[in-house]
Amino acid sequence: MNANEAAELLAHCSGFDNRQPSLAAAKSWAAALHDVPLDQDTRAAVAIYYTTPPQNPNERLWILPHHVRTLRTKLRSARLENFQYQPIPGEAVGEYLARFRGQVKAIASGAVAAPASRPALEGGPSNEFMRELETRGWQGNRDVPDSDDEPAAELVDAVRRSGPLGVECPVCKAEVGFPCKSGYASRKHPLGKPLGKPHSVRIRAASGEPQLTPEQRAAAEQRIREASARALSRQPEAS
Repeated sequence: MNANEAAELLAHCSGFDNRQPSLAAAKSWAAALHDVPLDQDTRAAVAIYYTTPPQNPNERLWILPHHVRTLRTKLRSARLENFQYQPIPGEAVGEYLARFRGQVKAIASGAVAAPASRPALEGGPSNEFMRELETRGWQGNRDVPDSDDEPAAELVDAVRRSGPLGVECPVCKAEVGFPCKSGYASRKHPLGKPLGKPHSVRIRAASGEPQLTPEQRAAAEQRIREASARALSRQPEAS
């Protein structure tokens, strides 16, 4: 854009804001927009700026060169939203760059109608490609359940075997995904204080080890109490 074109653009702006264009202003705008041509998109950028109301209703709109540059770029980029390069077979790198730039310029300028939608991928992998995957150990597509109410069996098994929190605790009845809790309630933890380590019974259940019967658990607890009593009896009495 030269000074004469900038003066014409300023005259276009004066129709919106009643500014008084001058030769100095035209030279300044030409320097700021030296790489922006005076075309329909540049004029449309001015119209877009004055179509948008200011955030402050009492503020006066006054367009500047950077507004013109930014809005013109947005206007042209919007036309390229669904652009898809159309190559030709066997084209060299130089041919590709020339064709790509030409297609981008044609669509961005509006000379060629912008695509209404992005082309969707069609078809699937070839039979040869699928056979090659199978020879490398791929076992094909897995069946997907019709709804989330019918999860695949392997997914359920993975949840059950994901660690101690993957099973319900047989001791404190903590649900799947929740930590074990002690039997002592407090104001902060009315259902019991969460434990940093799951109960040993829950760890064994998650690892698939056989569970103790109630009689076996009672016998184990009795042995622990007897060992504690023997340890206390060996302590010297305080004088």
